[in-house]
Amino acid sequence: MNDSADTTLPPVTVKPLKIGDLVIDPPILQAPMAGYTNYAFRQIVRDYGGVGLQATEMVSARSFVWLDQQAEFPDRLWGIEDEPRPLAVQMWDNEPDTMARVGERLVEEFQVSVVDINFGCPVKQVTQSAHSGSYLLRWPEKMFSIIRRVVEACAPTPVTAKIRLGCSRDKINANEIAQVVEEAGAAALTVHGRTAADFFKGSADWEKISEIKPYLKKIPLIGNGDLDSAAKVVEAFRSYQVDGVMIARACLGRPWLFAQAAAALRGEPVPADPTLTEQRMCLLRHYDLVVQRFGIEKGTMLMRKFACCYAQGMYGARAFRTRAAKVSSPAEFYEIVENLFPRDPEVDAVEAASAEMASGS
Repeated sequence: MNDSADTTLPPVTVKPLKIGDLVIDPPILQAPMAGYTNYAFRQIVRDYGGVGLQATEMVSARSFVWLDQQAEFPDRLWGIEDEPRPLAVQMWDNEPDTMARVGERLVEEFQVSVVDINFGCPVKQVTQSAHSGSYLLRWPEKMFSIIRRVVEACAPTPVTAKIRLGCSRDKINANEIAQVVEEAGAAALTVHGRTAADFFKGSADWEKISEIKPYLKKIPLIGNGDLDSAAKVVEAFRSYQVDGVMIARACLGRPWLFAQAAAALRGEPVPADPTLTEQRMCLLRHYDLVVQRFGIEKGTMLMRKFACCYAQGMYGARAFRTRAAKVSSPAEFYEIVENLFPRDPEVDAVEAASAEMASGS
């Protein structure tokens, strides 16, 4: 569902979100997504506005330590030193001391606003190979140790945790985990409304997310999953016991979604999606930012997936996405965007009329 220009949604009372002493207003968070939420993407989102707290890609604590020993800087932390705050960095691992060491570095050297711990990632590389992410949901005592150590190392900067409902539908233990997270000293809890076994199949269960709220005594609950419109963000606050929401996959091709949701929460008309011409310009700006950081060859390769996200679900975009997924040079990228990215009918009509006038003159 895309929100249209003259849509004003029924009002809902929403308070700013407090994570420790940090006030997040509006209480809309951008999810950390590996391979996507780098500095270039965060800058595009920031250009549109409406996001209360942004997050980097999730960082492997173990890899951070290894790179540091090689005097290298993690690509996933590109831009954070000079980036506006507030800004969260999410990290993952299963070793409390390593996590604490990296958390302390993030706070002292990079002055991040929030350190978030990932207990929700379901991919095999993280769960089966590294026994981290959502794998740890079956070991609450291990989670407690990790959170407690990171909280101690990062104080007074708030530490948060992100989880799923459980490892599988028959092993949902989010209520128990929520209490462990709070008792360990975390300042907020984000819950994705699926289990690890679900990956991204089916629908997020917001009823289950809401059921967690009574188990938290002081810290806020942030809901995550399937929020792809301003209307759904408003409905999440109206119908479920959450203090904040986190938008993930839906924003990858629609970075203006945060601004639409923020306007809806203020009781203002929801801004229309940018025109397709404006979306094309946004995609090209995104490409330029990525190439500036990674160079032409790598930057062009990285933009394949982003370009496909921008055209996701658009009528007539199949040819564009097929070509964009294989693009290998700037010239090819610009040619594909110019000729195959979906266009506004009004623009096509004007250009066709202009071409006809030119040919007849």
